[in-house]
Amino acid sequence: MKSIQMVDLVSQYDRFKEEIKTEIDKVLDSASFINGPSVKEFQKGLENYLNVKHVIPCANGTDALQVIMMAYDFPKGSEVIVPSFTYVATVEVIALLGLIPVFVEVYPDTFNIDLDDVRSKITDKTVAIAPVHLYGQCAHMEPIMKIANEFGLKVFEDTAQAIGAEYTFSNGKKAKAGTIGHAGATSFFPSKNLGAYGDGGAIMTNDDDLAKKLRMIVNHGQSERYYHDSIGVNSRLDSIQAAILKVKLKYLDHYNQARQLVAKRYNEAFASTDEIIAPMTANYTNHVYHQYTVKLKDESKRDALNKYLATFEIPSMIYYPVPNHLQKAYSYYGYTNGDMPNTEDLCSRVISFPIHTEMEAAQQNLIIEKVLEFCSK
Repeated sequence: MKSIQMVDLVSQYDRFKEEIKTEIDKVLDSASFINGPSVKEFQKGLENYLNVKHVIPCANGTDALQVIMMAYDFPKGSEVIVPSFTYVATVEVIALLGLIPVFVEVYPDTFNIDLDDVRSKITDKTVAIAPVHLYGQCAHMEPIMKIANEFGLKVFEDTAQAIGAEYTFSNGKKAKAGTIGHAGATSFFPSKNLGAYGDGGAIMTNDDDLAKKLRMIVNHGQSERYYHDSIGVNSRLDSIQAAILKVKLKYLDHYNQARQLVAKRYNEAFASTDEIIAPMTANYTNHVYHQYTVKLKDESKRDALNKYLATFEIPSMIYYPVPNHLQKAYSYYGYTNGDMPNTEDLCSRVISFPIHTEMEAAQQNLIIEKVLEFCSK
């Protein structure tokens, strides 16, 4: 049996090696390393896959979030509502632009943004809501958009962990994560469900005017070379990464289905113990399981389980051990322990087990065996 990885990128590459090499060679042969044909082809392919009018490729997912907020040019000191239980990038860009992150709770079962807390935190300084589709399922976008419309707010979806996930509206209409708000941002970090072999990201929007601004900002604020209409950044998806992503996009649904199958096996196995609380999928979304994250009933055993699995060379991860509202970098905003009980409780209970497209039955059986063995002690 091969060694167990949180994400087995080597085995995934082996499956499509020749196809990927062919596309990389095309870029090398053409020497079109920046904004070459592969970038435009991938952009069009992702637009079609997501059924969105505009995809603006960029250098990484953090830039994608930042560029969206730059395009709106909110006044300094404006407030952006963001869940505390998420990776720091979502918060980071808000602070970098001189805006104020207003942290809100998440639901303890789906891990996504709490709508009641969102509503309670809206002030006359609030300009936007930044929901995160955490671990691979959509936040509840229909009521989020209703709240935003009620208060005249913008909505920016962080879709870095949920590319390909699908949201179902109350009328039965479906839309892909990242295409429902005013704009969406995603990452192509190698371990993502759709991952490059380096950094990469993209912005999605159905707003023509916004798309025009976004395209200028990622290219030094210029729509015509050497004519700069706005302050911009240098944030481009390079042609080699686009060539890789163009191949992998064809298999994204297959990747997500493989992850769902692994999650199903985990769920069935862990139903036999009360010590593990399996992830819940809300009835308005599917789940593409960027992470398979459970809660431990007894929080005092979480770190012990992590160490126990490591003795058998089974990796596990804690996403995330410290909520953003308690991070040292954001202590300036004055949050303290106890401000967000759900979030703080999750940070002490969650643990993620390996999940990826190439998971072998023997590997997963060993993980399940050792987790259940620990729970029975």
